[in-house]
Amino acid sequence: MNELELLADLHRDTERQGPGGQDETRLALELSGLRDRQDLSIADLGCGTGAATLVLAEALDARIVAVDFLAPFLNTLKVRAIKAGVAERITPRHATMEALDFPAASLDAIWSEGAIYNIGFSRGVREWRRFLKPGGILAVSELTWLTERRPAELEAYWRAQYPEVDTASAKLAVLEQHGYTPLSYFVLPRRCWLDGYYRPLQQRFPAFLKSHGNSPAARAIVEEQQQEIELYERYGEHFGYGFYVARKAPEG
Repeated sequence: MNELELLADLHRDTERQGPGGQDETRLALELSGLRDRQDLSIADLGCGTGAATLVLAEALDARIVAVDFLAPFLNTLKVRAIKAGVAERITPRHATMEALDFPAASLDAIWSEGAIYNIGFSRGVREWRRFLKPGGILAVSELTWLTERRPAELEAYWRAQYPEVDTASAKLAVLEQHGYTPLSYFVLPRRCWLDGYYRPLQQRFPAFLKSHGNSPAARAIVEEQQQEIELYERYGEHFGYGFYVARKAPEG
């Protein structure tokens, strides 16, 4: 297996592939105003195994296209959607964020929890805007600095991993620059990182290593993941995921 295939195997059976929680998805829904609308068309981009997709399907009168570039994640999503009784509302789509083919102005909302980094925040909000109907909703969670000053070790790590990491004020400015009206912003609590993502992932490390014969490539992935976890445990007050909810603003 190559590195991407190994990462997919590590995360395939986890509920989430990034920090988050059902309560936080529901809060973003309340702040978006989508609950009061009917017959919605929504895209969940970078849906993973469907943690947010299932909440959307259960809470809304909506047809949801769940997009991910990793087929194993979509296979898990299909199984979970059937068990949850919402499979008829969800259409899995195997595609990359660089090759979305939604018609212009066809979506009431675009949802993306912990995944917009794959294309970059600025590029994502700019390119996805054309798919939204007038007044359509964009809801994304994004890596965000929570303090103005950070330890040098932490700064160097995240600058190397994701150069677009920035403060909430900078992210909100990007939204405004690309034709959105920000509606709300909140920070995911610590439990969304530890209980919702890191601890379940750590529990998979031994079985993952065993299934891949404790290969150097598998060990390297576990070590990289563990490094990120340890940085959060030490410096979590300095960074987190901000959840941004915005509305497509009228043209000029």
